[in-house]
Amino acid sequence: MHSDGDLETVQSWRRRLLPPAILLAAVVLPCSLIYLASTMDNSWPLLTSLPAGVTEEMKLRRVLSSAAMADNKTVILTTVNSAWISPGSVLDLFMESFKLGNETSELLDHLVVVAMDKKGYVRCMQVHKHCFALTTEGVDFSEHKNFMSGDYLKMMWRRLEFLGTILDLGFDFIFSDTDIMWFRNPLPHFYKDGDFQIACDYFVGNPNDLNNKPNGGFMYVKSNNKTISFFKYWFKSQERYPGVNEQEVLNLIKKNAFTRELGVKIRFLDTTYFGGFCEPSKDFNKVCTMHANCCIGLGRKIHDLVLMLNDWGRYMSMSPEERQSQRMAWSVPKNCSLASLG
Repeated sequence: MHSDGDLETVQSWRRRLLPPAILLAAVVLPCSLIYLASTMDNSWPLLTSLPAGVTEEMKLRRVLSSAAMADNKTVILTTVNSAWISPGSVLDLFMESFKLGNETSELLDHLVVVAMDKKGYVRCMQVHKHCFALTTEGVDFSEHKNFMSGDYLKMMWRRLEFLGTILDLGFDFIFSDTDIMWFRNPLPHFYKDGDFQIACDYFVGNPNDLNNKPNGGFMYVKSNNKTISFFKYWFKSQERYPGVNEQEVLNLIKKNAFTRELGVKIRFLDTTYFGGFCEPSKDFNKVCTMHANCCIGLGRKIHDLVLMLNDWGRYMSMSPEERQSQRMAWSVPKNCSLASLG
């Protein structure tokens, strides 16, 4: 037991130590964040070499501005290589979904197709009016990359780097993997207070819950200081987690102190509207997008995407009364089913 004198001494020391401790915390945390921020590049690197007088930024800004929505700052982006853009491949199905969707065809005017190899860019220019060539010196992104292979990881991190560039230029973007079919305009279903909104493989029911499992194949991101800093931090974090893809790194950093300090408002999108093969949207009257996630193999994806478009075609052929009274169900995943991967 302590005497009254001992307790007074302890309390006296506490009163003396508390202000310096608070001051130390107030100094150390911001300094540590400043240090982390200082290790991140202040700007994204140039993307490719261009003719004299034309900078990469000028060309990119020109393409983005020509595709921007009425607000002059929101664009839709997808990335492809020649394996995904060849005739009859994924890009054709992607663009077909906009044409078959419910009032989505006009959104193609705001789509920028980013080709990660020269062959893909040439093909893009044949089928679409807003194309951008994102080549990487010393790396060949022209062929299909197996999931989690070395080249696959390089391609995913290069894509994230490019998306950071878009934010730096002041553009908001909706990024969509090309194996996502668009059936309705997603804009009405984004959260007004979200800086960074992302689809989920599995949705836990609460858009604010950081335990949701995000999928980087579909994102809506507003350009502001918070998101620009967050994307730079996310990209820099690959150094801490070598051999890990950008989606899993996001899972690792989404709850940490630096992300919280940035104040970026992360929102997770409900699979009711933004579904996929992992967790399909169950209501054809609400679905906006469907992703061929939880599926490995380009041939399997293409097979099931065709089936998905056929399902949607049957739905669109119904009368409004039939759409309300008949319960439609997806015929996918089929070749993409998890059972078939075992």
